[in-house]
Amino acid sequence: QVQLVESGGGLVQAGGSLRLSCAASGRTFSGAAMGWFRQAPGKEREIVAVISASGGSTYYADSVKGRFTISRDNAKSTVYLQMNSLKPEDTAVYYCALAPRSRNIVVHTTNYDYWGQGTQVTVSS
Repeated sequence: QVQLVESGGGLVQAGGSLRLSCAASGRTFSGAAMGWFRQAPGKEREIVAVISASGGSTYYADSVKGRFTISRDNAKSTVYLQMNSLKPEDTAVYYCALAPRSRNIVVHTTNYDYWGQGTQVTVSS
């Protein structure tokens, strides 16, 4: 069984930065792609960024490209999301997720079997 625990959310002013972390338990972390998703009130959950199992490939949604960076430390079973130049429209609950059958980039939620509890990110204008 895999458990994912996010941390690092909070309230920040527009233009500021936050770093989210997601610590995983279980032996599948280093062999699985990891993703960050977000869900704003009244909206569907959307993909933010994905990193391959090795860390050699990444994917970003157009809305965050150039501002967010996803990375991972397989020795620590942790994935990170560095968020810079935050905008009010980045306000959402952010979730990390693990895709146990995929080492490469996958973007659809159906590939992700394990999800964290979510961490709130609020960007004030």
